[in-house]
This record gives sequence, structure tokens and C-alpha cells, in this order.
Amino acid sequence: MNKVIITVVGKDTVGIIAKVCTYLAERHINILDISQTIVQEYFNMMMIADMEHMTGTFNEIASELEKVGEEIGVTIKCQREEIFTKMHRI
Repeated sequence: MNKVIITVVGKDTVGIIAKVCTYLAERHINILDISQTIVQEYFNMMMIADMEHMTGTFNEIASELEKVGEEIGVTIKCQREEIFTKMHRI
């Protein structure tokens, strides 16, 4: 399995989850886990996704997700699970 961590942060608006999930589905990326919260007017979502069957490269996906975020006014970051884990280990 080729897991990645996707984070989405920004001002809450209609359709954020739909836009991100539609993009992932079109690229054959399976969402394994998802958590989202809204604190006052701010949206925060973290996803764990399996990119084993994705169409395109990791760098293409990460770049395109950033563009999707710009279109809807949020910041989207995509990191490989092993990098994310090492960065957050004490």
C-alpha cells in the first residue's frame, strides 16, 4: 500500500469535501480514513489515502491538489506517510 496524508485547511465554504474527494476518485485514489472539524469559521480536514492505483505521479497529484485548493480558497498539502510519520516523531 502506498499511503499519503492529505491536509486541507482554510475558511469554511460549501463543497470543500466534495471537490477534494471528487478529484481523488477521478485519479483512482482510495480514501482510507478521513477526519474533519470546523472551529468557528475555519475548516480542517486530514485524510489518509491509498495511492497504489493512482493515475499520474505523486508529484503531479500533490501539485494538482494544491491547485484545487487555490480554486476553492483552502490550502491542501499531500505528504507520503513515511515522511509525515518521521516529521512528527519525537
